[in-house]
This record gives sequence, structure tokens and C-alpha cells, in this order.
Amino acid sequence: MGHSIGRGEALVLAHYYAPDAVQAAADFVGDSFALAQRAVESDKPVIVFCGVSFMGESAKILCPEKRVYLPVPDAHCPMADMASEKEILHMRAAVDDLAVVVYVNSSARLKALSDVVVTSANAVKVVSRLKEKNIYFIPDKNLGAFVAAQLPEKHFYFGHGCCPIHDAATVSEVDAAMHAHPRALLLAHAECPAQVRSRAAFVGSTAGMIAFAERSDGREFLVATEAGVLYELRRRCPGKQFFTTRADFLCADMKKITPEAVQRVFAGDAAPVEVDENIAVRARRALMRMLELAR
Repeated sequence: MGHSIGRGEALVLAHYYAPDAVQAAADFVGDSFALAQRAVESDKPVIVFCGVSFMGESAKILCPEKRVYLPVPDAHCPMADMASEKEILHMRAAVDDLAVVVYVNSSARLKALSDVVVTSANAVKVVSRLKEKNIYFIPDKNLGAFVAAQLPEKHFYFGHGCCPIHDAATVSEVDAAMHAHPRALLLAHAECPAQVRSRAAFVGSTAGMIAFAERSDGREFLVATEAGVLYELRRRCPGKQFFTTRADFLCADMKKITPEAVQRVFAGDAAPVEVDENIAVRARRALMRMLELAR
């Protein structure tokens, strides 16, 4: 399919939700925002992105001069397409002084239709710095509500999308986990429903959850997010204990990314990520605006 890639010419990035063995072999592990920054800052001509399809697209959009590879191209985030051009055009026509804010967990097509992209780590900061009073936040309704609660000066409209893995978190499962681990602090991803977030000692991005656990005097933690984050939590917080709020808090698409799939990229058995240039130009503008506003 292509030429083999020398290990020295590639930067291997892995998301916190990738399998443990993939994280262990990566050059850098992080959340979507940190990984996008690393891709831009790298002087390597090749990016091997151990994540789902929207992550590879974003890296290619931000680094058009680099070759970007996804070890498993069909690993896809279900939320990435949970909005439509028709809905966006309707909102732009119906609401004055509107900014269309799209979560990074979205397709390149949706990013191209937005005014700015955000991640769970920077959404509050970025939206607070927008001049528009009205915000149409897509596709994640849960993250949108979390941001809105902290920015009462803005008026929010929400899409209908969500991460099906995080949105499935329930109060009953969280209460059962807290009963089983009464000394544990609950850390919840902002993609979880409001009732779950309301029980948490910390709500935010995966990187924020890790930072909170590092700083905390607590010794036990319940984690309401994808179980892959436990690898980095345990590595960064030796001596502390971590448990997910349910046994199957797993993203099947992230778990498709194996060390063998990464090796196939280096062997030349993979095609680079391509993004239509008309879409890429507009999506790049929204991504770059995020990077500027998040400084």
C-alpha cells in the first residue's frame, strides 16, 4: 500500500482511551487538545495517531504538510456526525449574534461549518472569549450544558448529540459504586449526564481528571469515563487506587487500536489520512481560532 516508515521519522500519539499497550509504546499520550498541540509542534514529517477518525482528520487539517496515519481508519466516534448542515443553517438564519461552536469530537465536515472548535479541556475558556452572546453548541448536549452552567452571561442552544458511552452513565450505577467505595472521590467526564456530574468532586476533561487526582490528598477515586484512562492515572499516581463506575465503561472503537495495527502502519500497510481541501481550509480556520482563544 505504501513505503515503510522509519521509527525516527514518526511521532506516535495515543489518546488516553487507547489500550494500555498502545499508550505504553507511544511518544506522547494525552487528550484531544494536547494531542492536537503536539502534532502541530512536532518537527517529525509523519504522525501516527492512535485514536479515532476525527482525531486523525484534525491532525491532518492542522498539519497539511505532514503525513498522518490512523492505525485503524474505521475506528470512529459515534458522536462525530450527530449534527447536520441543515440544522446549522437553520440556527444561523433564526438567531442573531450567534456563534456555532463545535466540539472537537466531530467530523471535519462539521468543523468546517462552525465558527470555532472546542475541546472538553478548553471549552469554557474559548466560549467565554467569544464576542457573540448566543452560542449554538454541537454535537454534545452534555458538555454544552456543563459549559453553559459556568457562563450565565451567554445564551445557549444545544444539539441533540452525545457520547453514547458517557451518556449511558446513570445515577444508580454511580451511587452503587460510591457505596462500594465509600472513601473514594468521584471524577466525572463532562460528557456525562448532569445528574452524574452533580455527584462528582471534579468534572472536566480526561487531562483535568488526571491533574485533579495528582493534586488531591485522596487515596481512592471513582472514574466516570472510559476505562483506558486508568493506565495513565495509575502511572502518574502510584499508591492511589482507581475504579471505573461500571465494569464496561469502554469505547469499542478505541479498543480496536492494537500494537499490531500500529506496526502495520510502520510496515507500509496503511494509507495516509486525506481531507478534502475545501473542507480542510474552513475546518483549519475553526481549529486555529480554538488554539488562539485557548492560549
